Amino acid sequence: MSVTPVEGTWDLAIATPVGRITAVIELRRRDGRLAGTARGAEEEVPLDAVTLDGDRLGWRQSVTRPFRLNLAFDVTVDGDALAGTSRAGRLPASEVTGRRRTGPADTDAARG
Repeated sequence: MSVTPVEGTWDLAIATPVGRITAVIELRRRDGRLAGTARGAEEEVPLDAVTLDGDRLGWRQSVTRPFRLNLAFDVTVDGDALAGTSRAGRLPASEVTGRRRTGPADTDAARG
């Protein structure tokens, strides 16, 4: 089984029941393991339990904005795109899409 490279900076869009939320995740290998952070809604949080199995990527994170939630992500990576779901406890799953930033022009200001 080949390992899909996922390191980099990803712009995410999450379609939640309360509206569309955007976030940025950064994934890096540290000591041979995937680790990362998520930024959005004026906070930065670490990613926990980052897993990669083929093209399937998962992680958990806790947020306090717009609500205090523990989120679990399950996405499939296809090159510089990803798609899947995010779950917060017993709430319905939210659709997640994302695109990896590929060059110096892909900055926070360029995302709008």
